[in-house]
Amino acid sequence: MNTKKRGTGKGRTSNTGRGSKSASKTGKPIVKRTNVPAKQDTEDSSPKPHFKPKVRKGDPLPSFNEDEIRLNKYLSNAGVCSRREADVLIQTGVVTVNGEIVTELGYKIKKGDKVQYDGETINAETKRYVLLNKPKGFITTMDDPLGRKTVMRLVYNACKERIYPVGRLDRETTGLLLFTNDGDLAKKLTHPRYEATKIYHVETDKPVQSEHLELLMSGIDLEDGRIQADKAEYVKDGKSAREVGIEIHSGKNRIVRRMFEKLGYEVVKLDRVQFASLTKKDLPRGYYRHLTEKEVHFLKMTK
Repeated sequence: MNTKKRGTGKGRTSNTGRGSKSASKTGKPIVKRTNVPAKQDTEDSSPKPHFKPKVRKGDPLPSFNEDEIRLNKYLSNAGVCSRREADVLIQTGVVTVNGEIVTELGYKIKKGDKVQYDGETINAETKRYVLLNKPKGFITTMDDPLGRKTVMRLVYNACKERIYPVGRLDRETTGLLLFTNDGDLAKKLTHPRYEATKIYHVETDKPVQSEHLELLMSGIDLEDGRIQADKAEYVKDGKSAREVGIEIHSGKNRIVRRMFEKLGYEVVKLDRVQFASLTKKDLPRGYYRHLTEKEVHFLKMTK
């Protein structure tokens, strides 16, 4: 199946190499998971020796120790407006820092500064957006009373803010899982009206009949209602009828596995290769990275 995405890169419905030692070709910081938590003061503070980002010689290094933040970014993080609109507000003199009107573009504030807009104090927690390529054996939950491994262990060092998974992948499913503390975006990406597109690489226990691909797209009746895929095609140019790419919007629990089980197949491997506009490009299994500002903007603009 053609699973190339639009706008932010191209990918195929095939697993990325495990344990890849190559760095991100785009210069984005990629960090490997660890089972040993290491306390950090800030999201970008220098990693511990056992928890180093993979960078290639010549790649730009990420900036660390963000002690100061531009005023327009602070207002944007607080949800007041976009950065460009914040620049206009600053120039018009309606923003104060520690009681003083600030009209200088590029002005930076420090932790503890009191920022007010139109007389109201602004409290902004920096929004974080972390993309994980989830391995098998981890459950998507904040904590587990049975002591099983959770996805939160994989992003423990991602940032100091408390982030949450957007949607879920079951324990044996691999692939893309987004984490954020942006409640509005998380709600949008999981709401039935705006349900984000997901593309999965499915491997079954036996060859999938071509007529069953048609059924997946025309609709299947499950115990909780009728469901249909947007696309369903063989991958690898049909060389292996056991491997299918499926594009779907539904966020129902175990929906892909249940659709194939209804048709008499057992899913032996399931990998989410695209979530909304995000793909696994340059993100090996077990690694995570922070989204770029452009990627976040694109997600927010998604209809």
